[in-house]
Amino acid sequence: MAIARRRDHDIPAIELTRMRRRHLRKVLAIESQVYPRPWSASLFLSEMSQRTSRSYLVARRGGEVVGYAGMMFMGVDAHVTNIAVDPAFHGRKIGTRLLLTLITEALARASETISLEVRVTNTVAQTMYEKFGFSVSGVRKGYYIETNEDALIMVVDDALSTDYRLRLQAIREELDELDRNEYGDE
Repeated sequence: MAIARRRDHDIPAIELTRMRRRHLRKVLAIESQVYPRPWSASLFLSEMSQRTSRSYLVARRGGEVVGYAGMMFMGVDAHVTNIAVDPAFHGRKIGTRLLLTLITEALARASETISLEVRVTNTVAQTMYEKFGFSVSGVRKGYYIETNEDALIMVVDDALSTDYRLRLQAIREELDELDRNEYGDE
């Protein structure tokens, strides 16, 4: 797979790929920067081994892992288990790319509902999720044990609808336009 390079700085574009064991060192480094109670290597390995009901991706830039995300599939329901981006790469639409790829896989698996939990104070993530059509359906009190912070439960109920597919297409087109502007039409 060819990697596009920025015209002005010769910096590689973001590449998404399946999470592998070799990515875990960097995934765990990001995890410990972003979350007060990070997942362990054994938890990631356990999740990754459940290939029929889980999907884990990494975002790489120039071969270096800069973000990751995971999803669990249960019948017609999909649940985002985690999503994180290296703080040095925030604001570059990496989370958007990861979430779009996971949701696209959920639709391919005929998931009708997609859910997640997010800290009530994480308004940046909430804004991204709202762009993807997630809406608040409830609150989990004290969900984040380390801080006793509540979690918002956010859900997309109509994931297989034409309207939702059009929403995702608009997000995809926006990302394509950003890529054309940053990396050229190579």
